[in-house]
Amino acid sequence: MAVTAMPIELAVLLVGIAARQAASPTACVQTRLALAAPAEALLAPAHGAFHRASAATLRRWKEE
Repeated sequence: MAVTAMPIELAVLLVGIAARQAASPTACVQTRLALAAPAEALLAPAHGAFHRASAATLRRWKEE
């Protein structure tokens, strides 16, 4: 069983294509989406409420 090597020009072309795809705006956004946030950050948002608008409504209702 003989193994044939890829022509150098084709290899260079494929590397260039992969580099352009990796640098695309879509790939950059997808990378940020793939980053996993720790569960603690999801359960304790900085503003202190799971849904800020609902929390504000409940606060106003409680003050009435």
